[in-house]
Amino acid sequence: MSSPTLPLNSPRLSAALPYLALVGGMVSLAVGTSFAKGLFPLVGAEGTAALRVGLSALVLVAIWRPWRFRLTRSDAGRVLLYGLVLGLMNLSFYMALRTIPLGLAIAIEFAGPLSLALIHSRRLVHFALVGLAVAGLAMLLPIWSGVEGLDPVGVGFAAFAGLCWALYIVFGKRLSHMHAGQSVALGMSTAALVILPFGVSSAGLALLAPAVLLMGLGVALVSSALPYSLEMIALRHIPKRTFGVLLSVEPAIGAVAGMILLHEQLSPLQWLAIGCIIAASIGAVLTAPRGQAQVLTEPGAPA
Repeated sequence: MSSPTLPLNSPRLSAALPYLALVGGMVSLAVGTSFAKGLFPLVGAEGTAALRVGLSALVLVAIWRPWRFRLTRSDAGRVLLYGLVLGLMNLSFYMALRTIPLGLAIAIEFAGPLSLALIHSRRLVHFALVGLAVAGLAMLLPIWSGVEGLDPVGVGFAAFAGLCWALYIVFGKRLSHMHAGQSVALGMSTAALVILPFGVSSAGLALLAPAVLLMGLGVALVSSALPYSLEMIALRHIPKRTFGVLLSVEPAIGAVAGMILLHEQLSPLQWLAIGCIIAASIGAVLTAPRGQAQVLTEPGAPA
């Protein structure tokens, strides 16, 4: 007897597709970032960031052709701030990946939007969530001896990436009145201009090697274009709180991808730290007022 299968137009399958898209986006982001680390021996972290952001910008400009839309002087200034923090966020995150595992870098970076979501909190449960997040981050600080100790420079870069992520959300909201394709294309192009000098200084003409460009294009598509598109599809059909809860498991997905693809091994204490940060993020989404909950439901996470 053959096993039953769901038809393509099945209501159950249709209801599951947005969730599959979101999970697929998170997996694509983690896999793409893992592959990006494979470029480090060839062009360094700075060159890898320049390739990812620069090629992503070219793809977005080709798709959206942002010159078709009107741009005021005040909007241009907002785009510059948005692109600046986007570029610094990507550069600092890749610099962190030189010395700390992927899952831990994502977990530390999550402190940025999590802090932004809880900054105006007044309820007792929110103070408890802050304590949980702080406890998780404390477990990752370079104060532990032995296998749990992390490189302080890498931790610093990941923390700075988290700060830039929070600013990216703040500045991104100021562009909400603009066409989404125009703002993201111009913002990514600005980010590319921010990172490119660092990439050229680090890697030079190696950035133009055909094999490197091909690998860089693959990284740009798998870690930027594909996950952002899948998350946008998911956000149209999944309640924002549910979206935020599911998005909160991204550090764990990153840790598993790093373990499988990069052979990065985490200690029990580091897994516990990731669990604390994920729990704090989920709690923040479920308990925050409706307007603040949106902070943790932004697609296109920068990692």
